[in-house]
Amino acid sequence: MKKFPKWAVALIIIFVCVFAIFSCYKNTYNTIVYRDEAVESAWAEVQNQYQRRLDLIPNLVATVKGYAAHESEVFTQVTEARSKAGGQINISDEILSDPEAFARYQQIQDNLGASLQRLLMITEQYPDLKADQNFLALQDQLEGTENRIAVARQRYNTAAQSYNSKIRSFPSNLIASMGGFEKRQYFAASAEAQSSPKVEF
Repeated sequence: MKKFPKWAVALIIIFVCVFAIFSCYKNTYNTIVYRDEAVESAWAEVQNQYQRRLDLIPNLVATVKGYAAHESEVFTQVTEARSKAGGQINISDEILSDPEAFARYQQIQDNLGASLQRLLMITEQYPDLKADQNFLALQDQLEGTENRIAVARQRYNTAAQSYNSKIRSFPSNLIASMGGFEKRQYFAASAEAQSSPKVEF
């Protein structure tokens, strides 16, 4: 029986090792890319829901104004918050890797949500407004949108957590650093939500 030359065996071993390393690198890199795309997709859905909320605001304000025209301070706050958020809806996904820019973006959205809550609170003083069908429909849409925003943010955080875990674990962290993949930021509760509410009876 003819024996393989030693150099042929060594060449086969080298080839198998190179192939195994390449396969490992390719699979890990593709997994990171897949998870990165999942984060970007979840981010796009967050932006989509913020846009939906932004589009509802003018109709809601116009309806409330018809009943509560003298509440100009609240209308001004809502309008200002909407204009600040208006330029901040469809922004590049580079913000996801920048903690300061992400915090500013979240603060703008939190301010808009808070001003909408103030607007809805004043409606309690106007029984005719609370019975208006247009207002009720808009209020339902806004509540549904706020729920969708919460779900979209939670899904984004889940995708970001999966991605961040992958790029930080060994040996994927080596491949992630070579590929230029960076950690993604998480949505966090607003400062107001961090404190316990004061309940008075």
